[in-house]
Amino acid sequence: MDFSQEEENNNVSLTKFESMLKTNNVLFFDSSEFENIIHHYLNQGKVALAKKAIKLGLQQHPSSISLKLFKVEIFVFEDDLSKANELLNELYILEPSNEEIYIQKANILSKEDKHEEAIDVLKRALVLAEDTADLYSLIGMEYLFLDQFDMARDSFMKCLEANPEDYASLYNIIYCFDFLDKNEEAIEYLNIYLDTNPYCEVAWHQLGREYYELKDYDKALNAYDFAIISDDTFVGAYIEKGKVLEKLNLYNEAIENYSITLSLEDPTSFALLRIGNCHEILRNNDLALHYYYKTVHEDPLLAKGWIAITKFCFNQKEYQKALHYINKAISIDSENASYWKHYAKINHRLNFLEEAESGYKQALELGNHELETWLIRTDILAELGEQEAAAFNLIQGQEFYPENAEIEFRLAGLYFQLLETEKATYHLRNGLRFDAEHVIVLESLFPDVYESLLINKLI
Repeated sequence: MDFSQEEENNNVSLTKFESMLKTNNVLFFDSSEFENIIHHYLNQGKVALAKKAIKLGLQQHPSSISLKLFKVEIFVFEDDLSKANELLNELYILEPSNEEIYIQKANILSKEDKHEEAIDVLKRALVLAEDTADLYSLIGMEYLFLDQFDMARDSFMKCLEANPEDYASLYNIIYCFDFLDKNEEAIEYLNIYLDTNPYCEVAWHQLGREYYELKDYDKALNAYDFAIISDDTFVGAYIEKGKVLEKLNLYNEAIENYSITLSLEDPTSFALLRIGNCHEILRNNDLALHYYYKTVHEDPLLAKGWIAITKFCFNQKEYQKALHYINKAISIDSENASYWKHYAKINHRLNFLEEAESGYKQALELGNHELETWLIRTDILAELGEQEAAAFNLIQGQEFYPENAEIEFRLAGLYFQLLETEKATYHLRNGLRFDAEHVIVLESLFPDVYESLLINKLI
């Protein structure tokens, strides 16, 4: 039977089954038909219909091991592992050489985080199976759960030996190499694979990524060219090639490659953003802005898009425009710390100090704990006459940056202004001990304090 005829028969069985459900007329199906129907519903995520098919199937074929295994699968899906185990034990007594029983048992053990036991069960299934590729893949995944990347890689290699077009296993092999920081070994493996599969675009693509990691951009470029020769519709190869060309400062060529992806499939925000960035570097400002607009239109949730358009306007000294776009970004995602930091910077440049301080405060509360954020917020609070709040902000910052001279000298200046001489002296001495050269902070931010007789004596 050819594939199209088999598919047609499956569709006929499915239509017949669904018609039966609507009419309540009980029709007969052979067990293989039920298996195909159940498999279809599970693939579609229609668990309730799959359960109906299993129930009816077992009513008509009560001794079918395959249908009972589907029942096990449902039990596992619903996390009813005790029932799944009970039924599996019954099936094992009936048919101990059925590899699917071992696979389901391993699946249960895996869900119970018993990955080593799952591997042992799968290895027992290897003895029974004619086709071992899928079993090695499952074993590989269990080793990944255990962070045993060498063992996982070797298992996936056996899958690829059995089926050289198993690209999922190829990706997993390279993932293991990468996690182990073995880029050179990954390159060696890919080159051996390509000797026998020279037109495998996936392997060329992965080879390019390995060379890119090693900053060998010329070899990466060659690998991506071969990937494109193998499949000139391979979007990933054009994207990665564009990234390499940017590293080589070949921005027009990068734009060309990113642009090809726009014609091959629906535009991606990543490609649009990179095109905009290349045009900005080339000072094609109108084109840069055009592609940044398209980026945020394509994906309003892409933080990098809003930040790019905001920074572009900021660098062009169009601060009101920059503020407009960062406000739009915040209205979409008010929990993004980067948005608030850019909001603060723009308002600071516009001398809107209260808004700037509020922006830095939001950024800190959302997890942006960069030293610059603590220091600038402090300086703004001091400028607003909020010395106590400025000092408290720095005390909080010290939790992240202990023994920091810039913080200590600021605290010294603030406490002298607050006439808390003992605290001021303590922090001044700390600053001098940590890095005396940063006393310039005191000189520039607190000149009156710095010039006072007391401070000069202490310095």
